[in-house]
Amino acid sequence: MANDLVSILTPFKNVSAYIEACLDSILNQTYEHWELIIVDDNSTDDSYKKVEAYAKKDQRIKLLTNDGNGIIEALRLAFNASSGTFITRMDSDDIMVSTKLEVMVDQLKHFGKQHIATGLVKYFSSDGISDGYAKYEAWLNRLTLKGANYSEIYKECVIASPCWMVYKSDLINCNAFNPNRYPEDYDLTFRFYEQGYRCIPNNQILHYWRDYRTRTSRTHEHYAQNYFLDIKLHYFLKLDYDASRPLTIWGAGFKGKTIAKTLVEKDIPFYWICDNEKKIGKSIYGVKLQPFEDLKNIDHPQTIVTVANSKEQNDIISYFKKLNMLAMTDYFFFC
Repeated sequence: MANDLVSILTPFKNVSAYIEACLDSILNQTYEHWELIIVDDNSTDDSYKKVEAYAKKDQRIKLLTNDGNGIIEALRLAFNASSGTFITRMDSDDIMVSTKLEVMVDQLKHFGKQHIATGLVKYFSSDGISDGYAKYEAWLNRLTLKGANYSEIYKECVIASPCWMVYKSDLINCNAFNPNRYPEDYDLTFRFYEQGYRCIPNNQILHYWRDYRTRTSRTHEHYAQNYFLDIKLHYFLKLDYDASRPLTIWGAGFKGKTIAKTLVEKDIPFYWICDNEKKIGKSIYGVKLQPFEDLKNIDHPQTIVTVANSKEQNDIISYFKKLNMLAMTDYFFFC
């Protein structure tokens, strides 16, 4: 068991400025029984040459070229070439803490299959970290500390894409990287949730997440807000929606309207509530907006909350508590 192989899957594209630091952090791991399946996703800089030089020096590094295009096809290629008992991802512009693999392997060996090894993450950037990313880091780490990641899964991706490890057999059971649904990390997280895999709590920073202006999650269309809403609603309707109960949307901003429009298109009936006096009484997509107080008159509803303001969210939570409603059963925050 001490020599169980870890397969590290790493797509890369035009990361010449960062790839060597990433590879060095992998080479410096205290757990040495790993293979790196690293896939060039049509780079146009000298990233490939830099990785090739490392691969020639260490046979654990296996360099492949993506025949297709995009991160999902690159991950699929890497996974199909992997031989490890354990699977983890790594972003080509990030840095692993030297004990990352060791800690995660120990977690999985202790807790067993149908568990996800996780760790705390920390953003770093030569330009400083924005307030939004700092808040995301703090939120994500707060969940990871307790292994309570799924408790807020409809807000945002609750497992950092380059900071998890699972048994390969468990990844196969949840269909690995076969779905062509973006964001691919969020989709996989929902499939972990669907399978009932438990997140192992962790209080150690294991991964340094680099932020910069041309980072994929900042620039690619697949990480735009509409994709996030699509994926949230897709899995909500599949996993948590109870068609025997009335459905309610709370909020009539962009997100509320986007979800409402989709529900109308799917012929799923719903109530629509808000606390904006200018919108109450108006009809949008054929549904009349009602004051939020009307929620107490709806029989045993489930509510999707699309209100983003943190103070208003706290007020909404207090209101749900007065009605004896439970998070992730009776109400779900989508932002």
